[in-house]
Amino acid sequence: MTAMQSTPWGWAPFIPSHWEVVPLNFVAKMGTGHTPDRAKKEYWENCTVPWVTTPDVSRRGHSLRPLMETDQKISELGMANSAAVLHPADTVMLSRTASIGYSVRIGRPMATTQAFVTWSAGPKLDPRYLLLVLRAMEQEWQKLAYGSTHLTIYMPDLESLRIPLPPLEEQRRIADFLDAESARVDNLVTALQRELDLLAERRTTGVVAAVSGSTHTDLRPSTLAWLESVPRAWQEVRVGLLARMGSGHTPSRSQPEWWTNCDIPWITTGEVKQVRDDRIEDLYVTREKISKLGLTNSAAELHPKGTVFLCRTASAGYSGVMGLDMATSQDFVTWTCGPRLLPYFLLWCLRAMRPDLLGRLAMGSTHKTIYVPDLQMLRIPLPPLDEQEQIVRTIRRQNARIDTLTDKVRRQQELLRERRQALITAAVTGQFDVSAASGRNVTEGVSA
Repeated sequence: MTAMQSTPWGWAPFIPSHWEVVPLNFVAKMGTGHTPDRAKKEYWENCTVPWVTTPDVSRRGHSLRPLMETDQKISELGMANSAAVLHPADTVMLSRTASIGYSVRIGRPMATTQAFVTWSAGPKLDPRYLLLVLRAMEQEWQKLAYGSTHLTIYMPDLESLRIPLPPLEEQRRIADFLDAESARVDNLVTALQRELDLLAERRTTGVVAAVSGSTHTDLRPSTLAWLESVPRAWQEVRVGLLARMGSGHTPSRSQPEWWTNCDIPWITTGEVKQVRDDRIEDLYVTREKISKLGLTNSAAELHPKGTVFLCRTASAGYSGVMGLDMATSQDFVTWTCGPRLLPYFLLWCLRAMRPDLLGRLAMGSTHKTIYVPDLQMLRIPLPPLDEQEQIVRTIRRQNARIDTLTDKVRRQQELLRERRQALITAAVTGQFDVSAASGRNVTEGVSA
């Protein structure tokens, strides 16, 4: 058994006794990045220098593969007239503001924003091993971050960082082993993601098939832009003829008395995240409420339980059903259904037609908006009421099966990522003998 020594770190209380504990600055050159002046248009023309920003790093998750491409680039002129630095290939970068703790090794020369601290490894440090140490310290970064609104890890704390340092050959063995294992995990995660994409597609297709009556034998071409066909016996009706359309409002914030004793649930765009994955039908809880006085003195309206709502501005196209009497902001349109239309059938029609709503009716390059006149002309297929109920039951039943499978696949992804993180921590603290494990599939049992 390898002799161990204690350390002051909670994430690595023991390391092999033949390893060193060194200040990172002793074995790597520390640096950072910069953003050229946005007001100087010439700094942002003819941009050719890859420029690392937080989305480049955060969306990669925990992959150990080197970063080869960036979303944004800066110009040579911008580089020359700012504090931006072109970092060499194999530089390791750590996000110290947004997406705190995310790290990456770059595969070719790149610049970066001031949101990152960088290290270029010296002759005693393998940059791949350094990246692994930073990943193993995942839980430590939040402890070092300060700030009430935007958390930041300050440079003095990073300048004093110390790391466990095995001999260079051992660093390379650790990095080689974990590169291979991480690549295996990446491949399995990618395969699982393909399964998730197929399940999501199957779910969407199932909803469209159900609300369009595709199981009927006597079909005719549909006059609706988002459907190819409908049963011959069904009607295609403007929603306004089947449900009373309404909207919402925000009581004046300059009247503080309108914002006291608030007890009326009030749907804003913040609630969209509850219905974004289409699993929840009924909305019961809102982040904000308004008062009876505010309701009385504004254009806000109290809609009855069972009213269908659709967001038409930010996060446009997402919908739900009010589980209680509620009001909404002006970002929503509502329908209170009459006797010929089941609210949940309308809900699933709206969810089925979302791609059409966003692709054909939503306007705006940055923030999509669906305008009220277009929604007033919205049309849906209309089966008899008993068939609407049957369709809703079918959708719920088939979605429940798919959602169960989806949750299982996502859990498999989580287990793979957890296994990778555990392997990294064990390897860079000497708790795991990579030589003995080489050639063995340590991710066995967690796969697609």
